[in-house]
Amino acid sequence: MKTLDVITIGRSSVDLYGQQIGGRLEDMGSFAKYIGGSPTNIACGTARLGLRSAVITRVGDEHMGRFIREQLVREGVDVRGVATDPARLTALVILGIRDEDSFPLIFYRENCADMALSEDDIDEDLIAQARCVLATGTHLSNPRTEAAVMRALDIARAHGARTALDIDYRPNLWGVAGHGEGESRFVESAAVTAKLAATLHLFDLIVGTEEEFHIAGGTTDTLAALRAVRAVSDATLVCKRGAKGAVAFTGEVPDSLDDGEAGPGFPIEVFNVLGAGDGFFSGLLKGWLDGESWPRALEYANACGAFAVSRHGCTPAYPSLEELQFFLQRGVTRPDLRNDAALEQIHWATNRQGRMGGDWSTMRVFAFDHRMQLEEMDGYTPAGGGAFKRLCLDAALQVQDGQGGYGILCDGRIGRAALHAASGTGLWIGRPAEWPGSRPLTLEPELGPDCGGLGEWARENVVKVLCFCHPNDDAALRAEQEATVGRLYAAARRNGLEFLLEIIPSKVGPVDDATTATLIAQFYAAGIYPDWWKLEPLTSHAAWAKAIDAIEAHDRHTRGIVVLGLDAPEAELAASFRIAAGFDLVRGFAVGRTIFGQVARDWFAGRIDDAAAVTEMAARYRRLCTVWDHARAAAQVAA
Repeated sequence: MKTLDVITIGRSSVDLYGQQIGGRLEDMGSFAKYIGGSPTNIACGTARLGLRSAVITRVGDEHMGRFIREQLVREGVDVRGVATDPARLTALVILGIRDEDSFPLIFYRENCADMALSEDDIDEDLIAQARCVLATGTHLSNPRTEAAVMRALDIARAHGARTALDIDYRPNLWGVAGHGEGESRFVESAAVTAKLAATLHLFDLIVGTEEEFHIAGGTTDTLAALRAVRAVSDATLVCKRGAKGAVAFTGEVPDSLDDGEAGPGFPIEVFNVLGAGDGFFSGLLKGWLDGESWPRALEYANACGAFAVSRHGCTPAYPSLEELQFFLQRGVTRPDLRNDAALEQIHWATNRQGRMGGDWSTMRVFAFDHRMQLEEMDGYTPAGGGAFKRLCLDAALQVQDGQGGYGILCDGRIGRAALHAASGTGLWIGRPAEWPGSRPLTLEPELGPDCGGLGEWARENVVKVLCFCHPNDDAALRAEQEATVGRLYAAARRNGLEFLLEIIPSKVGPVDDATTATLIAQFYAAGIYPDWWKLEPLTSHAAWAKAIDAIEAHDRHTRGIVVLGLDAPEAELAASFRIAAGFDLVRGFAVGRTIFGQVARDWFAGRIDDAAAVTEMAARYRRLCTVWDHARAAAQVAA
């Protein structure tokens, strides 16, 4: 039985995309970092569409190589075929968006890792597991990488896999254009044509633009070029025609491109063509491997290409399967898809795993983001506060012990050292943005008036904001607080950061079973879609049911809910856990003072040392984790 749908082979790079639109590449001031390279993009694009994807490539033994490998894992791509090259650097591409017709780019690929791919990197057992193997043209440009591709294709055909070619013609990667001509898509070359022509018979599917078929067929007459390819290959030929969509030819090439099989196109704004072809091929493979008709497969392909054309970046632009289905059913409501609020919410929520990996279906969070509560303790000093939070992190890591489902809440003012040390540990990391105890809600000064300070936050930090609010708040207060939360939420999305909204109505006024649900609905009505909710312990089954109904009525993709502690005794928390654990959307807890409160007072007073503090906090944290796990297990048994 085949365990993989598609394996792609070839380029893998880090893309640095200029973030200023409409300027020269020379004048770019900041860049966004993404994974790139056509085969890598297609592996991610198909994985997002639900195919079981893998990539065969090489990356360097350095930070960028590790970034590619880790991001592929987050995207759900099998990385068994990704080799680490100890001698070469990972490839790099710098790209910009000048206008709707100009997209300058520079390839940094001199002796790069992926161009060292060799026959030794081709694992027959891995290839044998695939239904399809896809090669890209660039890796036919060098004898060593060509040998690797040919071996992979031979194995694929021997094991009954389909084969596909993305012509992917980049003249300067074939050595027929200069370094400054990375944007060039066509330069005539008899040598390139001969090399491609010698391999075309090996493929069941060949995809390219008109210019790419020109190089494959050796003529700038598109119909003649397609017929030249047909003369040496029985493959289905798919010719991309830009705004006119694409056509497929399964037999003889007719007298007009318009006579090929076609799928509907989409009237969208051209914002960025870079990576659009890889998005197109991802959708095409989804349809082809699912056995759809060519018009249907081309509809998938055109839609995925439309997403890419309308967004920044390559892989980050590609849709999830649910997003694609939503788009095909609803259609285009505005041509600039990146500004379609409904579509962008689905895009963000269903591709979130690719931004922040990990399985967070269980959340055991040690919350030591408290500032005011520590500052009021006898013996507190800023230096001491920072040192104590490092001890809290040590306790959290001791309990986590490399396992998933554990996290912390830690601030960047007192706890900066602990916050930075937590990065890369596998912990879920939430970071508060509010000024402690403020009502109306005020944000930490470090964020700045436009929340621009979030640009300095680590990408794995989850923006957490606590809002003391109540359905009975007067209209002016409610509007002010929602505006502040909304400004922070927009900035979090702009910076690719997940967002946690904590609401505590019990500190403001009386609560009943509907109070929290009412507040949740109000925030959604204000256009705020938190990735996470942090709620105080609700005392009844009915209250939890109403709150969850309010969330799911607006956002079926929320990450979930964590229950806060409010400095409650362990026995009281255990009782609240038993109620909350009966609801799947409640992922776990985020508790602080119950774990660290008394320990902090003893430590600041000098009654216990560092080791004793860590031991006691770890014991308390571990007990709460056990209580939650037992409550969840009991709820599952009861269900």
